[in-house]
Amino acid sequence: MDLESHLYRNGTRIINFFLHLSEEEQRKRFLDRIDKPEKNWKSSLADIEERKYWKQYMQAYEACLSATSTKKAPWYVVPADDKKNARLIISQIILDTFKSLKMRYPEMDAKRQQELLSIRQWLMKEGLGYN
Repeated sequence: MDLESHLYRNGTRIINFFLHLSEEEQRKRFLDRIDKPEKNWKSSLADIEERKYWKQYMQAYEACLSATSTKKAPWYVVPADDKKNARLIISQIILDTFKSLKMRYPEMDAKRQQELLSIRQWLMKEGLGYN
């Protein structure tokens, strides 16, 4: 968390996403992987064995997210049964984060404006500028 605090102080924003599938949706996706040859590579018997521990995994995820979610690096649990909706939710969170940064172009002072004018004049003199 020290790294996250350091990054936050220096203007970096960390957004963590946990894509949560329901147990039923995961079952459907496993069946789909078996039924479609191009997806066969995604499954193994180990996947089925691990499904026996669904409740324990959910408890572990909850404990992990609760312990590591902070204001400076929040976790968002996104329902992911519907892939398009999950992507919309994530996109909105990212957009909201960008908006919260209140970014703007740097203001130009007279010295910088004069410097740019000098560069422009040089480019025009050398025939490198556009009219």
